[in-house]
Amino acid sequence: MNAVTTRGALLAALACVLVGGSFTANSVLGDYPYAGGQFLRYALACLLLVPLAGRGSAARLRSLPPRGWARLTLLAAVGMVGFNLAVLAAERTAEPAVPGVLVGCAPVVVAVLVPLLDGRRPRRAVLYGASAVAVGAFTVQGWGRTDGAGLAFSLCALVGEVGFAVLAVPVLRPLGPRLLSAAVCGVAAVESAAAGLLLDGSAWLRRPDGVEATALLWQAVVVTVVGFVCWYMGMQRIGAERATLFSGLIPVAAASTAPLVGTGSYGAAQAVGSALVGAGVALGSGALRVPVRPRRSRALTGRTGASRAGIRTSSPEPRTGEPVPPRDPGRDAGVIP
Repeated sequence: MNAVTTRGALLAALACVLVGGSFTANSVLGDYPYAGGQFLRYALACLLLVPLAGRGSAARLRSLPPRGWARLTLLAAVGMVGFNLAVLAAERTAEPAVPGVLVGCAPVVVAVLVPLLDGRRPRRAVLYGASAVAVGAFTVQGWGRTDGAGLAFSLCALVGEVGFAVLAVPVLRPLGPRLLSAAVCGVAAVESAAAGLLLDGSAWLRRPDGVEATALLWQAVVVTVVGFVCWYMGMQRIGAERATLFSGLIPVAAASTAPLVGTGSYGAAQAVGSALVGAGVALGSGALRVPVRPRRSRALTGRTGASRAGIRTSSPEPRTGEPVPPRDPGRDAGVIP
């Protein structure tokens, strides 16, 4: 892995670890209106990201075609607001491991879908690594009780996770990671407010207490501002296929931090699953690839077959006392007279 790939992998890994650790913050927001919490989170993140977007951000947004704005709207609706709604709806009739396992299959779907959209074949190493990541995520979380509705909403959560990566690919280049994060957070805040008014009426937003405010600040500042920018910076460097491999670190980080707040335990299954996730990420991202050093040309040592056959392969060195012929500047410059 070169420096650019290594930096991209580290950024994607950091983003997914932050998201995995955010499940601890989600556990204290169970009584807060969902749409109102998402509105506060994304609105605050947008306000913090706008000054970081850089010069010319307004011009880049104005130059974005209608298709790009439609993609931003769909990205926020599917990959952010819709994803969180699907997870909450799934957990009403299914244990949390069920949507977690299906979301853990996102690397496999992205490893197949992105190359097909580009008109090329999936990379074998990425596909194998994504499969190992999915198996590792399943091992970490296990499986739980569910019904048809829980399974259907879990599939919707998988679609949201895939859409968060795939839908961002065409708009990442013209906007850049920071401006893309700011724009999609602004769109998600508007969509959350609309969903809240539609579903909860006037009760969609209230003043959070101290614990809820701390959790919302953590989600807005750390998970969204830092996490989103790191995610899209990583995806910009290594591509959506390999960046999505690191989403397997989300359940690993959640399982690792759960014992700190007494909401879970870390045992042998979590250790084995974490190892599988790490191996899959290393395989798919290219970290296990051994660089091939080019062989040293034997012509440099004067031992080529041409020299052994008596064929002169380079200009002979002049003997001592012999005048050196003048250099032809036209021939040295590659110009054939």
